[in-house]
Amino acid sequence: MPIKPWRATSIQMRSERATQAPDDAAAKALMLRNLDRLMRLIGEACASPLKPDLVVFPEFALQGPPLQMHVREWIDRACSTIPGPLTEPLQELARREQIYIAGNMFEAPTEWPGRYFNSSFLIDRNGEVILNYRRINTAAFPSPHDFMADYMAATPQEQVFPVVETELGRLAVIPCGEINIPEVARVFMMQGAEVILHPTNSKYTVGQEAAKVGRATENMCYLVSANVAGPIGFSPDNTIMGGRSHILDHHGNTIAFQEDASEGVGVTGMIDIEALRTDRRADTGMHNPLLRARFEMYRPYYASAEFYPANHFLSSPMTDTAQTRESVAIARANLEKLRVLQPLTN
Repeated sequence: MPIKPWRATSIQMRSERATQAPDDAAAKALMLRNLDRLMRLIGEACASPLKPDLVVFPEFALQGPPLQMHVREWIDRACSTIPGPLTEPLQELARREQIYIAGNMFEAPTEWPGRYFNSSFLIDRNGEVILNYRRINTAAFPSPHDFMADYMAATPQEQVFPVVETELGRLAVIPCGEINIPEVARVFMMQGAEVILHPTNSKYTVGQEAAKVGRATENMCYLVSANVAGPIGFSPDNTIMGGRSHILDHHGNTIAFQEDASEGVGVTGMIDIEALRTDRRADTGMHNPLLRARFEMYRPYYASAEFYPANHFLSSPMTDTAQTRESVAIARANLEKLRVLQPLTN
């Protein structure tokens, strides 16, 4: 059955940081304030004449980032399970309003004690969490790549980079700066993703704005990006602003965009999955990057690639993000061996 065009809305919202609360109790109250703000904004979008079928809210919206907080402290202070107490009100809201809700939070799953993840999830109209993607490429947080052997052994391959089939099409979620990593979106596309949902919490950079267009265009996917309003999470002094929530079609054309960092639900637009499916089938030469892709040529190079070390925290979880300095040093040495980086000379 054909999929009718449907509406997506980016929830551009302000959020407080749990790390800046004086204690754990104050942090819990802060996160509830963030949740209330989010639910109010989603309610505002649903009460408008342009009621969405799906909303995306920003990365770090509920908890803020851990900044320099040690792993165990951050787990105790702010992390939750998915589903769990922070998702349950959103699940009820999705059920009541009959919408999909996509977003991001820090997850500490019971099956991986001592570890947390920057996780992105999707709730369907029935209030069920139908997708949970644990971010792989991180700068300051633990990653499944840190204990890849155990994680891959315990996790079905299709759940490592999950794509979910829905009445809206095939959906995937990529958080924030991972949009800069072409392979992430590529793997999602290879599993059939048609819409990339992008909860982000980021300052303006030319590269990341270009990456949004690039990932949409090269994979022929719609992209729905929701950034934080006001200051970004990694600006504790509140001097670096968010904004620039953006919805793009599968050719990289802008459907909706908000440059400034004010809070609101004005970034909204229609997603036409049937047009995407028609265009993906059309032989338009290099204007269709999927039909003309030659992936087999690249396999040997990827098979031999060894940059950032996998399984660096296999035997025991990371306890402090400063421990990643050793991993980065190994990555730098590997890149020098390949002559991607030139060794320093005196």
